Amino acid sequence: MEDASIDALILKLHDVNAVKFGEYKLKSGMLTPIYIDLRVLVSYPVIMNQVSSIIYQRAQEEGLQFDSVCGVPYTALPMATIICSQHELPMLIRRKEAKDYGTKRLVEGSFRKGDTCLIIEDTVTSGSSILETAEVLFKEGLKVTDAIVLMDREQGGVEMLASQGIKLHPIISMFKLLNVLQAGGRIDAQTAQSVHKFILDNNTFSCKEKNGSHVPATKKQNVELSYADRAELPNVHPLASKLLKIMEEKQSNLCVSADMTSGEELLQLADSLGPSICMLKTHVDILKDYTVAFNQKLQALANKHNFLIFEDRKFADIGNTVKHQYEGGLYQISSWAHIVNAHAVPGPGVVKGLSAVGKPLGRGCLLIAQMSSQGSLATGEYTKAVLEMAEEQSDFVIGFICGSKISKRPEFVHMTPGVQMQAGGDALGQQYTTPEEVLCNKGSDVLIVGRGILEAPDRLKAAESYRKSGWEAYTKRLGRGGQ
Repeated sequence: MEDASIDALILKLHDVNAVKFGEYKLKSGMLTPIYIDLRVLVSYPVIMNQVSSIIYQRAQEEGLQFDSVCGVPYTALPMATIICSQHELPMLIRRKEAKDYGTKRLVEGSFRKGDTCLIIEDTVTSGSSILETAEVLFKEGLKVTDAIVLMDREQGGVEMLASQGIKLHPIISMFKLLNVLQAGGRIDAQTAQSVHKFILDNNTFSCKEKNGSHVPATKKQNVELSYADRAELPNVHPLASKLLKIMEEKQSNLCVSADMTSGEELLQLADSLGPSICMLKTHVDILKDYTVAFNQKLQALANKHNFLIFEDRKFADIGNTVKHQYEGGLYQISSWAHIVNAHAVPGPGVVKGLSAVGKPLGRGCLLIAQMSSQGSLATGEYTKAVLEMAEEQSDFVIGFICGSKISKRPEFVHMTPGVQMQAGGDALGQQYTTPEEVLCNKGSDVLIVGRGILEAPDRLKAAESYRKSGWEAYTKRLGRGGQ
């Protein structure tokens, strides 16, 4: 694709007011000094045909393989329509909302499960609009590996989509646009510099290096989304979103493992440490004084102090059995625990059985991908199989119990047990890792701390120490220093 044709297109876009300078609010709520409004192109068929031709040419140059094309509603729909009509390609239409009559489908068109769909978009900032469309297509059994966008604002969309396994192919970059408009006398140097600075200062995918300085898009390292950013991803599980928001609001990635045999003592601990934690992990079946009232009191404390309850039940049976274990029996776990966990040994049926009970209640499940005990068999191919199971059932699985990060998808939360201020182990094979090692080097999200707090002379002081240590490690990972 020749630069001259792109330069000419940029000038034409400015001519028809598709590129505006001023102060505008984006979909994300961000105020921007430049706004790309390609909706006007429907009134300029010559430019629309040119844009569509360039998009198709890019797909050919990149050698992209796909069975159908889907334009992100609504601006990219006419572009996709022209491309598919001119080149006789199958097209799919993603609805923004399902009809309440007829087929009630969210994806219109003819396709087969396993087909690959190419997404077309007009403008990308964070990449969320493409992710939203991809998620709908995923749920229909389609694959999305590539997307083409006319205008990339260079604010993190490429990196975000790459983290989801989608390669973005931009036609025009923001900095290319500014250079052409300035060279053509359309904007002055001050305007170009102002927009340039805004783009660098407002990267939606947190691309700061550890010293806090920004790096060019082609050299970004340590790309990391904050908890708050991840909570807003279009395909994040609502419970994972809630947890990530709690972590951000309380500046805590600490889960206390309350392995206690007294219900009353456990409730006292929850009330005392509640302000310092994002989650409380329980083993309800070891309580010697368990009553139904315990569940109600624990829920009240979770609401009071804004933390989630994680019952460490480790379900590991066939689907029908775990369904009853989760819903019924003495403990009725699904009625009070926000999160449970499961071994993947029985196969996907264990998650399906739990999901049948927990999903309607808004609950979530962690799969045990790795364990902190010496000689654990949860390694290698087993861990890979756990990841695949989670990806297939991400409408209920919110993350993993693991020693280190196993998935690049930022929607999944990684939680690591066996954390103490000093590395080491105990006589029964438990291996301990430090907060900084877990957060910075292993890439996990949540510290699960038990004896490091429970055996401390001052439990509250110890919990605060772990909370601060965990948060400092997290901010260091983001490149924010100790802010």
